[in-house]
Amino acid sequence: MTDSDPPAAARIAILVYDGVEPIDIGGTYGVFSMARRVVPGLGFCTVAQSPAPVTLSGGLRMIPDHDFADCPAAEALVVCGGPGWPAERDKPAVLDFIRARAAGSIVASVCTGGLILAATGLLDGGPATTRRHGIGDEEPPLDFLGRLHPGVAPIEALVVDGGAVITGGGVSLAIDLSLHLLGRLFGDAAARDVAEVIEYNTAWRANRDNLKTVAADGAAP
Repeated sequence: MTDSDPPAAARIAILVYDGVEPIDIGGTYGVFSMARRVVPGLGFCTVAQSPAPVTLSGGLRMIPDHDFADCPAAEALVVCGGPGWPAERDKPAVLDFIRARAAGSIVASVCTGGLILAATGLLDGGPATTRRHGIGDEEPPLDFLGRLHPGVAPIEALVVDGGAVITGGGVSLAIDLSLHLLGRLFGDAAARDVAEVIEYNTAWRANRDNLKTVAADGAAP
């Protein structure tokens, strides 16, 4: 994708579940909400396994826009992270939904959503990233990723772009993954404009100076 040929419209679906970290919602849904002021053709929605409300980490409740059965086609699916990820990676319906979406769209993850993505097998054979630091006695998720999935090469990175599959770093770096995805869908100029609108351009530049964006499988970062 170059700045000269962005699509007029694209939809992004955001996968949510019980135990998603609210900051991952802000770093995806919140960024896309502001981005629509720059790229009016952007559409986005939330999707969960069932239409019932989901309870995020900390107790916030939200009603998903769609369930797996009625989620519309989208150019990208973003898998959120949060302390609920271990339960989700053991649900065949969740993994099957992600695999099905990967057949025709970009699949991306933020934070520990990468561990759900790893369980689908879509990350095998290449590098991937997730949250780097453990909380308290928790094993760092990046270490856990490599130990549980020897076919995946865990690396410290801002974003790992494998073309059809993208993984992003932890917690607030959901914003950086969202900007990267917007660049993929609408061009780098649009991503830069969104970063400025959300007053994140300085932080985004600092993050890119501190952590690398890695291309995998020949994808252009």
